[in-house]
Amino acid sequence: MQSNRYSRQLLFGPIQQAGQDKLQNSTVLVVGVGALGTVICNHLVRSGVGKIRLIDRDYVELTNLQRQMLFDENDVKEALPKAIAAKNKLEKINSTTEIDAIVGNVTAENVEELINGVDVVLDGTDNLFTRFILNDCCFKHDIPFSYGGVVSSRGMTAFLIPQKTPCLRCLISGTANDGQTCDTVGVISPAVDMVSSFQVTETIKYLTGNKDVLRNTLHTFDIWLNNQYDIKFANPKINCPTCQTREFPSLKRKVENAEIVLCGRNSVQIHQKTKLNLKIWKDKLAPVSAVKQTPFLLKAEFEQGITFILFSDGRVLVQGTEDTVIARSWYDRYIGS
Repeated sequence: MQSNRYSRQLLFGPIQQAGQDKLQNSTVLVVGVGALGTVICNHLVRSGVGKIRLIDRDYVELTNLQRQMLFDENDVKEALPKAIAAKNKLEKINSTTEIDAIVGNVTAENVEELINGVDVVLDGTDNLFTRFILNDCCFKHDIPFSYGGVVSSRGMTAFLIPQKTPCLRCLISGTANDGQTCDTVGVISPAVDMVSSFQVTETIKYLTGNKDVLRNTLHTFDIWLNNQYDIKFANPKINCPTCQTREFPSLKRKVENAEIVLCGRNSVQIHQKTKLNLKIWKDKLAPVSAVKQTPFLLKAEFEQGITFILFSDGRVLVQGTEDTVIARSWYDRYIGS
């Protein structure tokens, strides 16, 4: 039955049965199950990767459906966490792939546990803070990192291998920001599909042993303006704290008390507590807001246009603002220290 499932892939010369067996015995980590992550997971599951560990901190909203292919309107109605909604869909696509879905946030404290036992880490995130945590951890433990980013009609991707290529910190400044995000200039789904497909293709090459045909470039494109470029990897930056001096600075940063603006969400995430009892907080917030609890989260809507989304792992999304000062003020007022 399984050979029939992958029959067209088995006919592809560089993969065949030997490569398919390698895919079946592989484990990957996908961080972020939004636009990039849903496409990544879809391709990985259909290709027959044996185990996928995925993690996402968010839940499904109506605006996601334009580009996040694993979700539907029912997921929106149920306010399902993206990790759970993705797992539900992926298991229907390929019941032989083991899906380990985690509702949570990647931090310096948990990232090493998350990558334990994986062969490749794939980037489906929307912020450099998390990407640099992944980059540091991958290069510390000699695990390839498949980087991808997309905004508007533009995409960028690179497959980074410790001791073989420069790391992400060598390619992209830690303060790189041209002021454009998916919230300010939007994003079209074909650009998302292209970046994710490049990420998965390089991953499949690596997992099946076809390392001689890896791209070995930083690939960029603008699908709307019909441009694409390959920038050959240069030597790692001298004294790079990740791949040269091996200081791994992002693994030393604590994310608790950090406010993170979420791309395209008009939301700020505050992760200050290690856990939240949703039943208790439902009772606390009910007198001052309209509350709704699901098995995965608690939603509290205030009349002033601010909404809290509480997760049991201690995270709170403050929706209705991208101003971290305002978000912190609301958080301190109702959640406290």
